[in-house]
Amino acid sequence: MTKKRIAVTGATGFLGSHLCKRFIADGYHVRILVRDINKAREYEGQVEKIIVGDIADKEALNELMQGVECAVHLVSNFRIASGPPESYHQINVEGTKTALHAARAAGVKRFVHCSTIGVHGNVKETPATEDSPYNPGDLYQETKTEAEQFCLNKTKKEGMEIVVIRPTSLYGPGDMRMLKMFKMLAKRTFFTVGPCTENFHAVYIDDAVNGFIKVMDTPGISGQVFFIGGPEYVPLKEYINTAAKAVGVPPPWLHFPYWFFYGAAVVCESICVPLRIEPPLHRRRVRFFKNNRAFSIDKARKTLKYNPLINLEEGMKRTVAWYKKNGFL
Repeated sequence: MTKKRIAVTGATGFLGSHLCKRFIADGYHVRILVRDINKAREYEGQVEKIIVGDIADKEALNELMQGVECAVHLVSNFRIASGPPESYHQINVEGTKTALHAARAAGVKRFVHCSTIGVHGNVKETPATEDSPYNPGDLYQETKTEAEQFCLNKTKKEGMEIVVIRPTSLYGPGDMRMLKMFKMLAKRTFFTVGPCTENFHAVYIDDAVNGFIKVMDTPGISGQVFFIGGPEYVPLKEYINTAAKAVGVPPPWLHFPYWFFYGAAVVCESICVPLRIEPPLHRRRVRFFKNNRAFSIDKARKTLKYNPLINLEEGMKRTVAWYKKNGFL
């Protein structure tokens, strides 16, 4: 049986690299768009084509989509407070529009858009479902919401299947965004803010990859949204303590009131952001300890036959083992 030809944007990111490795291992014909060829050297000789360009490059996107059956759009501008605010809209919204239009023009059958659970912000009623109200809390989440809505509104107009995935918090080998937490835990300098009783929903990278493949392969789901998450969500305190256990240290002993650090974050941002300096403390980082992030994956289980296998304790063990093996811890 001939395997699909797949196009991937954001192929060198954490999720993108794991997806591409799985696609290659499974025998798919893979075409990738990258900004920096040096970050894609590992793919040379393994993928069908590497196209160098950014998400605003229409010519590069048109080339990427040629002969493709399924496009997986992962590119997004993540939160960097010192960056220009307009970049969020340019990449998250306009970039998505450009990629989708290129896919439609090339005759791509299915366009899989990677959104974020952040479109729900701080979840009021848990667990949230795919139909829970939008509640974005910052510019990143607002632009991701706009991009998602654009894709869903285009479903009936483009003559192409469009499916949206909202992954919960990704972690696993290769994840550098959460490395700072693990390093601070190892040094016993990590502290918590507030009681940490709100829920946190993570998903191990291998389970997330399986979820994406289910979305690519399941028929009759155009215009739908799916949460792809781990088998459980837990109070944030349990999430942090599980990470500490995997590192081999006791739970954090430093605890501070929420109001103090949130106020400090407001001051830091008011000084640093206008100067395009990355603040040492962000409101979003403080909200990490306060926001409720619990999501139902029942729809994915039922419709996609998605079945996450890696629980939090096992996933943390594997993640820490990778950090240690590669000299990060």
